[in-house]
Amino acid sequence: MLLMLVKAWVIPLVYLDYELRREYIIANLCVNRDNPIVVCDGKCYLAKRVVDAKKQEERQAEQTYMANLLYQVMDTRKPYIFNAPEHLEMPVVITYEFNSPFIARIVAADIFHPPLV
Repeated sequence: MLLMLVKAWVIPLVYLDYELRREYIIANLCVNRDNPIVVCDGKCYLAKRVVDAKKQEERQAEQTYMANLLYQVMDTRKPYIFNAPEHLEMPVVITYEFNSPFIARIVAADIFHPPLV
């Protein structure tokens, strides 16, 4: 549960870190700190951190997906072993019933029968 909470709060925590350490980021970590014309106030560093956080989430999601997929394929339960019977019993006499359509039928059978499809 805690892991899911941390995972959901990664990007907001990056923004919070930026807000808390804004002066330090502008002075030391900003890419454009040596160029006085460009005033980004450390947002270049923030954008870089957000992109890194999103990439890390995507990699984590992919790893989780692959782990779940492998876990489903690799069934860890005990395998089912089918025990075949030692001998198969076959019926000795096989009878077939065949009624020729050319033989006269009973009238009641013509009336009382299921519907023909």
